[in-house]
Amino acid sequence: MNAVLQLLRDRKSVRVFEERPIELEKKQAILEACMEAPSAGNQQLYTILDITDQLLKEKLADTCDHQSFIAKAPLVLIFCADVMKWLDVYEEADISYREPGTGDLLLAIEDAMIAAQNAVVAASSLGIGSCYIGDILENCEIHRELLNLPEYVVPIGMVVFGYPTKNQLERTKPKRFRLEDIVMENTYKRKDGKALREMFEERTKEKGYDEWVHAFCNRKYNSDFSKEMSRSSSEYLKNFMKEEN
Repeated sequence: MNAVLQLLRDRKSVRVFEERPIELEKKQAILEACMEAPSAGNQQLYTILDITDQLLKEKLADTCDHQSFIAKAPLVLIFCADVMKWLDVYEEADISYREPGTGDLLLAIEDAMIAAQNAVVAASSLGIGSCYIGDILENCEIHRELLNLPEYVVPIGMVVFGYPTKNQLERTKPKRFRLEDIVMENTYKRKDGKALREMFEERTKEKGYDEWVHAFCNRKYNSDFSKEMSRSSSEYLKNFMKEEN
């Protein structure tokens, strides 16, 4: 297996970091890796917020589902799907442009998250751990004010970086599903009950399928933070749906 494939296989989320900064040249390398990501029409429909203010980190640790390790991360990047900057470009050229819609937002989300994954892979190659924080989508009104976000900018993902502790390095990476559970040939095929239970067999063997899935659904899908994420996402979407409605 080549080094890149091994890197991707070994990478896991890191939530406990050593108390040392990330060197400036390595931070620069991570940010430059973002810029090399594929992008729709080379528009780079994203803006990266480099959160260096410690008080702001602490506020984000609280507003993003009370995850204290965010405030302790040496590097915190927020990847924003940014449609606004191109509207500003068009306006500067005195162009009459249409109002952006959900398709524009989805395209910007793709750009932003591809750039984020480039950052994660680049960091891993430098021995730096990372963790995605989806909770940045919560508390729309608070985050808009905290980050000074205009109407067509959505903080679609946050990633925290730092050198992993020994325990984090040695922690076993959670097993992924089998390839045949995820890859379908040509068309989508819904799984029947038997196939679903086989798909989750490795994860549910200690508790059994029904008990495990009930607990997971309550902890994740039906949780308060998940409901808040959906509410906030709807708030961000409103601006993109004005013309469609």
